[in-house]
Amino acid sequence: MSSVLITHAKVVNEGRIAELDVLVRNGRIEKIGADLSSLKVDRIIDATGKHLLPGMIDDQVHFREPGLTHKGEIATESAAAVAGGITSYMEMPNVNPLTINRAALEDKYDRAVQKSLANFAFYLGASNDNLDEIKAIDPNAACGIKVFMGASTGNMLVDKRETLEGIFANSPIIVVTHCEDSPMIKLNEDRYREQYGEDVPMACHPLIRSEEACWKSSTLAVELAKKHGTQLHILHLTTAKELALLTPGDLAGKRITGEACAHHLYFNEADYATKGALIKCNPAIKTAADQDALLNAVNDGRIDVIATDHAPHTWDEKQQSYFKAPSGLPLVQHALISLLEHYHNGRFSLETIVQKTSHNVARLFQIAERGYIREGYWADLVLVDLTAPTVVDQQKILYKCGWSPFAGTIFKSSIVTTLVNGDIAFENGQVNSAVRGKRLAFNRR
Repeated sequence: MSSVLITHAKVVNEGRIAELDVLVRNGRIEKIGADLSSLKVDRIIDATGKHLLPGMIDDQVHFREPGLTHKGEIATESAAAVAGGITSYMEMPNVNPLTINRAALEDKYDRAVQKSLANFAFYLGASNDNLDEIKAIDPNAACGIKVFMGASTGNMLVDKRETLEGIFANSPIIVVTHCEDSPMIKLNEDRYREQYGEDVPMACHPLIRSEEACWKSSTLAVELAKKHGTQLHILHLTTAKELALLTPGDLAGKRITGEACAHHLYFNEADYATKGALIKCNPAIKTAADQDALLNAVNDGRIDVIATDHAPHTWDEKQQSYFKAPSGLPLVQHALISLLEHYHNGRFSLETIVQKTSHNVARLFQIAERGYIREGYWADLVLVDLTAPTVVDQQKILYKCGWSPFAGTIFKSSIVTTLVNGDIAFENGQVNSAVRGKRLAFNRR
């Protein structure tokens, strides 16, 4: 569809909300104005009473392709993403084969061009022996360098100090880190295995993958970034203690930034009693006090970005005992509406949600022509209804794994329509599987 006019929308953009019309033509936002109803277009969407947001840009997903496609794949997970109002994503390297060289990176781009409903970019992963690949990466070829500074799936743990020094000193693009201290976690695992055997209660997960393990690793990342002047983004922070490492305020001028994920903002340790392994993830969901501190940090600017860390596993995999049940949960279909619950509860403004899920992601990663509702930008847009509930149990789950940690939840809001590059990718509960996203471009030297 070459032209779409969205009328009477409450546009949430750049710190304000205003009722406006938005004209989309040939994939881009052509005009924004108070009354564009006289223009001739192929389709008019009456958005009266609804809010129009820039599509969420998710800086952390695991879509499992190649090699782990029994859990998820680019086609299925990107379909779930657009149904959830996520129009662009950045995907992680712990697949099979690992994305730790430029050939593997380009293979994933080739796959996404054919299959992805949302826009896409991919991280180059760090390992203990691929520093030459990191040094040689074109700054516009990957969204960032992903360093697992703690235990991870996919054998990507970087645990040599010398290697970490080399990565932080030489990366030509932003370094993003998973921060947990593996030796400390191993000691905790041994202690709880001694007490419970293999059947450790899931509620022990935040004690095994503890605050101390997170703090030790995050502190090291910050130390290295300051030493080498590295642009560092710490992913999925979970503890109040770690927030002391970050600076409040606007993103401008920061070299060290932090991310929180939707599930760490929504759940806390009390939820293990009912959710069990379904919310087992790394780093772990922790205390109510930690959750509250993260929510506050979103507002004061110590948390710069909100993402998902979408990481699906099959239902059967999740039904296993503590040490066998894998960590990670599917999130992209419901992350944005879970964040809107914090608006309804008075914790976040709509403007803050948009800033952390769209504006700041585009700014931090220097994404070209996305993340805002601006004339000339790509039309990545999501129309939400804050008054129409979403009943997760009655909604079709689009993840390949077929389940959601939000089962049993009634959210107060719903995703009505998602546009990706001006094409209607999702509308009224239906995904348009013919839509294809584009490779993200970056404004980097």
